[in-house]
Amino acid sequence: MNTQRRMIIIGIGVVGLAYAVVFKHYNISIYLLGIIGYFIWSQYREGTVFLATQSFHKQDYEKTEKLLSEIKNPDNLRKGRRNFYEFMKGNLALKKNNIEEAEYHFQLASRLPWRRDNEKGMVLINLANINLRKKEYDRVKTYLDLTDKLALTHRQRDIVAKIREDVKKYN
Repeated sequence: MNTQRRMIIIGIGVVGLAYAVVFKHYNISIYLLGIIGYFIWSQYREGTVFLATQSFHKQDYEKTEKLLSEIKNPDNLRKGRRNFYEFMKGNLALKKNNIEEAEYHFQLASRLPWRRDNEKGMVLINLANINLRKKEYDRVKTYLDLTDKLALTHRQRDIVAKIREDVKKYN
């Protein structure tokens, strides 16, 4: 749910809460307070990351960027959302050919917990590619060594092997 819709629901909840208090429906007031509290919590802890992830998978990068820009302070996001936020910000920066910003976001994403090894593997592969572009081959090898400890998909293993070959060419 995007920020605007959350605010509309919170506004409706506040009006309903005022009505319930005025007419002494305290049991309904408690439910409404819970709903309002949940939507405020979800705004700060969840943000619009889920919607951005959906548009990112559809390769609608403009919408993804718009949804991610609605998040004012990504430090408030819970770890399970922050990792995807940083991953998408890194990919968007790569699309704009902003290598330094992309590396920054992928570095942050690499330090956050991931549920699956292949998700973290994509972050490390992106970091290896960025450092390959920057010709920092020692860092590339470090990132690739970290991927060896993860359960990657077959496609990811092929990408890692290709990067290793590229590093051998330049050393």
